[in-house]
Amino acid sequence: MSVKIDIRLSGTGGQGIISGGIILAEAAVIDGKEVIQTQSYGPEARGGASRAEVIISDEPIKYPKVIIPNYLLLMSQKAADLYANKVAEGGIILVDTTNVPNMPSVKTRVINLPLSQLAMEEIGNKLTTNVLAIGALAAIGNLVTLESLQEATRKRLPKVAALNIRALNLGWDWGKKALENA
Repeated sequence: MSVKIDIRLSGTGGQGIISGGIILAEAAVIDGKEVIQTQSYGPEARGGASRAEVIISDEPIKYPKVIIPNYLLLMSQKAADLYANKVAEGGIILVDTTNVPNMPSVKTRVINLPLSQLAMEEIGNKLTTNVLAIGALAAIGNLVTLESLQEATRKRLPKVAALNIRALNLGWDWGKKALENA
């Protein structure tokens, strides 16, 4: 039986949503999966809407767009307002509670983590929030292996790899804990 997972990462420009999507997609390729990664952002770029989508499958992917994601990352209030009610039945939403104070009511499973706050307090750098979030989401959904995420992060962010690997590992650990407690 084929397994196909649709993932939507959303927030605002400047949060590293696109980079996070690329890292997640590259990790899936390293794991030997079929992958499509797409992205879009508002005309304002920094501060405007930003979205990255990743499809991971065991078989060739027939349609390159995510219609209804199985997993949704919400990194801004705008993203929550726009996408929170558009998740597949049985799907999971990961919410950065630091930036999403008013999560809309939804019928799907929601995991709340203060992702941006963790990046600042535990890593000391808010710019690592995207990688921390990808680590958490990947752990929650068992999307890719931690080793492939680490490798993809080293390849994509070579000058700041050590810092981002710390954030990635922290996100992975928080994602596993959140899943156990949910």
